[in-house]
Amino acid sequence: MSPATPAPKSGGAALELLVHGVGGATPQDMLGDPRTVRVTGDATAAVHRRTDDADAEEYPERYAERAVPEAYVWSNLTSGNGARALWLLLLPFMVVNLAHWMRPPAKGHPRLLRSYGMLVRLVALTLTVLLTAAACEVALDLTAWQCAGSAVCAEDRSWLGFLSAERGGWWSQPGRRLALAAVIPTVLVGLLWYLSNRTWSAYEAQRPPTGYDEVAATDPADTPADTPDNADADADADADADADADADADDADADDVSDSDTGPAPEVRPALGRPGFWFGRRLVARLRAAHTAAGFLTVAAAVTGAAARHDREASGVLLDVLARSLQTAYVVLAVVVLWVVCRRGRSEKRLDMQLERVLVSWLPCTSLLLLALAVLHAGWSRPGWRSAGTLPGDATFGVLTLAQGGLVVALGVVAVLLHRPGSDPRTALHGLGGPAVAMLACALGGVMSGGVAQRVADWLDGPPTPGMGAGSTVAPPVLLSWQASVIPVLLLLLLAPAVYLVLRTARAARRLGPVVEADYGTDDPDPVRTKRIAATRATASLTDQAPALVGTVSGATLLLGAGSVAGAWASGNVPGRAFDGAHPALASGAATAQALGSWMIGFGFLLFVTWGRRAYKDASARRTIGILWDVGTFWPRAAHPFAPPCYAERAVPDLTWRMSSWTRHTGGRLVISGHSQGSVLAAAAVWQLPPATRRRVALLTYGSPLERLYGRWFPAYFGPGQLRALYGTIHCWSNLYRATDPIGGPVRVPAAGEKPAVDGAALLDPVVYGRTPAHPLPEPILGHSDYQADPAFAAERSVLLDRLPCAVPRQRADAPAGQGSSGRSSG
Repeated sequence: MSPATPAPKSGGAALELLVHGVGGATPQDMLGDPRTVRVTGDATAAVHRRTDDADAEEYPERYAERAVPEAYVWSNLTSGNGARALWLLLLPFMVVNLAHWMRPPAKGHPRLLRSYGMLVRLVALTLTVLLTAAACEVALDLTAWQCAGSAVCAEDRSWLGFLSAERGGWWSQPGRRLALAAVIPTVLVGLLWYLSNRTWSAYEAQRPPTGYDEVAATDPADTPADTPDNADADADADADADADADADADDADADDVSDSDTGPAPEVRPALGRPGFWFGRRLVARLRAAHTAAGFLTVAAAVTGAAARHDREASGVLLDVLARSLQTAYVVLAVVVLWVVCRRGRSEKRLDMQLERVLVSWLPCTSLLLLALAVLHAGWSRPGWRSAGTLPGDATFGVLTLAQGGLVVALGVVAVLLHRPGSDPRTALHGLGGPAVAMLACALGGVMSGGVAQRVADWLDGPPTPGMGAGSTVAPPVLLSWQASVIPVLLLLLLAPAVYLVLRTARAARRLGPVVEADYGTDDPDPVRTKRIAATRATASLTDQAPALVGTVSGATLLLGAGSVAGAWASGNVPGRAFDGAHPALASGAATAQALGSWMIGFGFLLFVTWGRRAYKDASARRTIGILWDVGTFWPRAAHPFAPPCYAERAVPDLTWRMSSWTRHTGGRLVISGHSQGSVLAAAAVWQLPPATRRRVALLTYGSPLERLYGRWFPAYFGPGQLRALYGTIHCWSNLYRATDPIGGPVRVPAAGEKPAVDGAALLDPVVYGRTPAHPLPEPILGHSDYQADPAFAAERSVLLDRLPCAVPRQRADAPAGQGSSGRSSG
C-alpha cells in the first residue's frame, strides 16, 4: 500500500484508522514507513503508528494539516502460526456454520426463525457424528475387525501381528481389538474438544475490553425498544435468564429500516449492533459439550454393537443385559444431546455472562463414562468369538446421509417461507443460499470421511478397487463406494455450466472492448491493451455467477446422494458388482465410475492433508490458506463449536474501542478506512458504536465485498435496508471500486437527503490507458489490490474529513485511569 496521504488543512485533530483486508499486511506497508511502533494490542492483533507519530497527541500543532495515520493489523488472528493451517481439515464445520448466517431477512416469524437455526444446528451435529463414524470405520471396522481378523491381511502387516486372530493372543478376541482401536476415534473427539475449548478461551470467552459496556451505553438512543423479530429471546430472557432464548432473528431486518431515499434512515439497532453479537461464550460452550458427547456416544455405540449381537446369539444373559442397558443409556443421552442442541440459540441483545457449568461438564463426562463401560463390556473374554464381514453398524452412513438430506430439504422449506415476495432480487438463490451451502458442507464431510475410508481400504486390501477384488479381505461400507462413484457423474454434469461460463466470459470480453476504449477516451487504441483490460473486467464479473454455480452443485449433490443411498440399499453391493449381468456398456460404466470415484475421493482427502502439511512449513502457503479463513470465519460459531474460531469477536471490539477512545478523549474527527474484508470489519465496528460517536466518524471502503458478497449471501445482516440504515447513522461514507475487481464492488446505497450516494463512478484500472508524460511506462491492472495508489483515494479521504464536524476540545481528565488522551497505555 502507498503511504497515507495528507488531510485538508481544516477541522482540527483527525485520525485515519486503516484496516487491511484478506491475506494480511504489515504495518510498515500500510503506513508507508519502515519505522513503526505498536500503540496498543499484542502479537495477535494490534494498532501501529509511525515512530514519528507516536506522541501525536502531545504536539497537535504538528498535525494541523494532516491526519494521524494508524494501522490495525489483524492477520495473525487467521494465519499466524503453522498449527492453524490444520484448520483446513475443519472446512465442513466452517461451511455449515456459514449456512446459519445466510437465512433470509424476516419479520414477525419467530417460530420459523427458531426452526431455521435449529435445523442448521442439527445438520452441524450430523457432521460431527459423520466424522467420528468415519474414524470408527477406519480404526474399528477396516483395521481391527476386518484386517486383524483375516490371516491373509494380518500376515502382510507385522504391526497388526499382536491383534491377529490366528495367533490366539490376549488381544486376538474381536471385542478386545475393538476396545483398543476405539482409542483412535476417542482421541480425535478429545482433540476437537481441546481445540474448541482453547480457541473458546481466546475468542468467545474473552469479555469486551474494560469500559466497553460503558461506551456502548453512552447514548440512551442506542437502546431502542425491542422489535417483534426477537420477541422470543426477550420474553424468555425477562422471565428466566436460563430459559429458551433463540436470538436467530434480527432486530433490524430490511423491513425495520426506512426505504426512503430522500431522508436519513431512522435510528435502529441492527443485529450486528447488539451488545452480545460478538460474545458467543454461552452457546459455544453448550454446543461443544453436546458435540463432544455425541462423538463419544458414536464411538461407544460402534464398540458395543458387535459385542451385543454376539451376546444375544450366544445366550450370554449377564453380558446381554449389560449390553442392552448400555444401549438404552446411549439412547437416553442421545436424546439429551438433541435437546441441548435444539433448545437454545444465540443470546445477542445483552452480554450473556452465564455459563451452565454443570451441563458443560457432566454431559461430556457422562458420555465418556459410558464409553469406558462399553470398552470394558467389549473387552470381556468371549472364547470362540470370530470376526466376519463388516461391523453391524454398516448402515450408520446410510442413516446419516438420509438424515442430512432430510434436514437440508426441511431447511429449504423454511427458507422459502421466510423469503418474502418483493425481497431484494439480488439475494443469492432467492433465499436458498443457506440450504445450498449446508448441502455443500455435507458433501465436503462425505468427501473427507469417504476419502479416508476408501484410501485405507485400498491400502489394506491391495491393488483392486475396494470391494471389487475376487479375494478381498477388507472392504469399506457399500454406501461409501456408491457415493464415490457419483463424483465422476457430478463432474460431468458440471462440465456444461463450466463451458457456458467460459463462452459467456469470452463474449463479454468482446462486448467490453468498445466500452473500455470509450472509458479512456483514447484516440489511438491498442487492440492488445484493450483486449487485456476487457478480459480482466469480464473475468471479474464471474463472481456474480457464484450463486447459480453453488445452486447447481448443491442440487446435483442432493439428487446424486439420494440415488447413491437407493442404489446401495437396493443392490447391497458396490456399483461395479451391482450391474453384473446388465448390458456391457452399463456394467463397464459402473465399474469405471467406481474406480475413478474411489481414486478421486481419496485424492481429495489427500489434497486436504497435503495443503495443510505444506502450509505448516511454508509461510506463503499458510497466508494463502489464511485468506479462506478471513472470509469463512468472520461469523461467530453459532452452529458448530468445532469450526475455526471467529476472529471478528476479537477484531470488532478492538476497532470499536479504538474509535471510541479517540473521539471521547480528543474530540477529534476520525476516518476508518477498510480494504476488502477490512471494510466488513470496519462496518461491523461502526455498528457497535453509540450514535453520538457514529456521528463523528466517516467510513471509507474500497475493494469492499459488503454488498457483492455479504449483502447477497447474508441478507439478514448486510441487506439493502441494513446498509442504508448504517449510512443514516454515520456522518458520511464513500466507497471506491473497480470494474476489474473480482471481490469488491458498489454497495448500492443511494443518496439520502443532503447526503450523496455512497458509490461514485468505478475507478479506471489501470489509471491510464497507455504511456503519458506522467506515466511513461505502462501502468499495471491492479484489480483488487493497491487502491491507495489511485489518486482518487487521497481526494476522497480529504472530502470525507472536510465533511466531518470540527474537532471539539476535550479535557484530558476524562481519560480512563492508566491511559493518555490517545487511549494508549501509559506504562
